[in-house]
Amino acid sequence: MSSPAPSPTAPAVKQPPAADRVYMHVKQAVLDRRYEGGTLLTEGELAQAVGVSRTPVREALLKLEMEGLLKLYPKKGALVLAVSAQEIADVVETRLLVEEFAVRRAVPAPAGLVARLEELLEEQKRRAEVGDLAQVAVTDRCFHAEIVKHAGNQILARLYDQMRDRQLRMGVAVMQSQPDRVAKNIAEHEEILERIRAGDAEGAAQCVRRHLSWVKVLVRGEAR
Repeated sequence: MSSPAPSPTAPAVKQPPAADRVYMHVKQAVLDRRYEGGTLLTEGELAQAVGVSRTPVREALLKLEMEGLLKLYPKKGALVLAVSAQEIADVVETRLLVEEFAVRRAVPAPAGLVARLEELLEEQKRRAEVGDLAQVAVTDRCFHAEIVKHAGNQILARLYDQMRDRQLRMGVAVMQSQPDRVAKNIAEHEEILERIRAGDAEGAAQCVRRHLSWVKVLVRGEAR
């Protein structure tokens, strides 16, 4: 009697390289503000947290320093940089230039854009109900990015994508410092969507300007 064939072994899940794991761990914590501005991170602590040696930690921290999230201090560690008032002003000014232009170009909006904005708005409401501020910030950013994408200018869309990390970090900062802003933010997204549905490009642009004008005021109190 022949013995049964051995069961196939499930393929092992391949993990990302160690430096990539450290990079994503630290970056997500900075964007979520679990590592706030002014926090000093040491190589040993990060190596233990992620389960790697110190060499990939150094590689990841160098990359994050190049992205402007950290400042390295030899033999001490890496300091998480706080959001500066100048950075806030620069991001808001750039967003105004890009998003007002984009929403005018996106209107009249195709049905696909309206449906996607409705979906993102509902997702933002669900995340807000359970207090998931990090994901509220993600859906907030996706809402605006979807409009920019439909402006039909790929160079502009790439420029906007370069601000992603700063937008997410500032978004969490706003909601942590001003919890009532979450509901106001959703209401303002509803106004923008209503103007887009109505085919009112100028009205949508004015709503975008009012919406973004709050960011500088609210986050400035967080800057150190």
